[in-house]
Amino acid sequence: MDTADKDAPSGSPAAAAGGARAGAADSRLALRRVAIDTYRENVAYLHRECPVYRAEGFQALSKVEVRANGQRILATLNVVDDASIVGNCELGLSEDAFALLGVANGHPASVSQAEPAPSIPALHRKIAGERLDREDFRAIVRDIAEHRYSKIELTAFVVASNQGELDREEVYFLTDAMVASGRRLDWRERLVVDKHCIGGIPGNRTSMLVVPIVAAHGMLCPKTSSRAITSPAGTADTMEVLAQVELSEAALAAIVREHRGCLAWGGTARLSPADDVLISVERPLSIDSPGQMVASILSKKIAAGSTHLVLDIPVGASAKVRSMPEAQRLRKLFEFVARRIDLALDVVITDGRQPVGNGIGPVLEARDVMRVLENHPEAPNDLRQKSLRLAGRMLEFDPDVRGGDGFAIARDILDSGRALARMNALIQAQGARSFDPDHPTLGRLSFEVGAAADGVVTAIDNQQLARIARLAGAPKVACAGVDLFHKLGAAVQRGAPLYRVYADYPADLEFARQACAQASGYTIGGADEVPHVFVEF
Repeated sequence: MDTADKDAPSGSPAAAAGGARAGAADSRLALRRVAIDTYRENVAYLHRECPVYRAEGFQALSKVEVRANGQRILATLNVVDDASIVGNCELGLSEDAFALLGVANGHPASVSQAEPAPSIPALHRKIAGERLDREDFRAIVRDIAEHRYSKIELTAFVVASNQGELDREEVYFLTDAMVASGRRLDWRERLVVDKHCIGGIPGNRTSMLVVPIVAAHGMLCPKTSSRAITSPAGTADTMEVLAQVELSEAALAAIVREHRGCLAWGGTARLSPADDVLISVERPLSIDSPGQMVASILSKKIAAGSTHLVLDIPVGASAKVRSMPEAQRLRKLFEFVARRIDLALDVVITDGRQPVGNGIGPVLEARDVMRVLENHPEAPNDLRQKSLRLAGRMLEFDPDVRGGDGFAIARDILDSGRALARMNALIQAQGARSFDPDHPTLGRLSFEVGAAADGVVTAIDNQQLARIARLAGAPKVACAGVDLFHKLGAAVQRGAPLYRVYADYPADLEFARQACAQASGYTIGGADEVPHVFVEF
């Protein structure tokens, strides 16, 4: 695996200029790690009585340049009056910022005013509703990756791009710029496959089944996944129940070479770093515009070295995509950008009417995955079938597999135990954790939610069930979550349990109980009210 580091901040013209500006204001201060998680934002802290602060005329929330041990970072300045946070002759740095510099507490550092981001004029044009060109987007994304934008400026870019929806050329320019802003892996193989879902469906852990199936076939599938941001579990959170997911690049590469795949957290690879910064603004605002979604997903895949991708777009009343026309528009946008960046793409529109599998939350979802791999009699069939169909589509990227034969090959790999053997090999290689899918360790506290009436389950609200699972503690508390007993079309009687909620702390249990009292997430009605499904398998 080869990597190329592009646009590294330490080697930029701005860094050289920063060194030239060093002067009286560059007085040495002792670095202090301030244990505050600022979520992908570099923050620096100076005491109001600090001589450097007073001499330089810094303003709170302004951008500053911090230099130490030949490294430099840009950070947003916070001014404090409490010496217990940072002393008069100290420079505090948030967790992310301190880690980037890679020095010890107390190491001497200097701080100075940062030059304004060069791309600010382009940002102002986008705010005014103008169309930007390729170089505009490259400049903006480069400044974002180098942390030159404040949260206010980031928010302005995200909102402007959302309100004045990017045209398809702009989406390509944004994708291209995101790839150029970070590392790009090269596995030196002609066929490197991946699978991605746009999200929004609880329990949808198909990647943890697809990867061992495809890897057992011999295709290279290095799956780097994210942790949950607003959902009850991400692939990395669920895999972490079974094995280590925070791997060094060298360890990850060795595992992929030996076992033809991995299921790891992607946060250590610095792939498309500007996207990670933008996500920190998009998620709190609940902004997930089509253009930004396409650029985010495809830039990460190209940066990770993928050549072929199967993309899952679930459609349902409480999914991210609510209708088939909306799904088709999104599909065309993905396909247009994928062609421009030379990525082979197969888009699959799937059933997003309800959660996939029975469990929502890391431990419960890991249980479901292992039961499918073990061909357990209580394995959720919907998770099994969807995973087989997605794996089949991926296998058909292999020129030796005829179109339409992928599903049968995937099913044979799963039924024969080869997929389980490959998953166990990955778990051991990544660092196995103790886990028993027949007796998983779940939250110590629980309660059940019963049906409000006799009838048939006619709707299940993905968003509400995900909210309940998060209130119960997932994903931070891996053993928390929701275990479903019934799916769409199931006949139930009044008072019969629909699902059980698990929590490990009384406060979490109470929060989840209150949410269930407001809305259970289930609708009970007549059999003729069950919504039809539109899928493309």
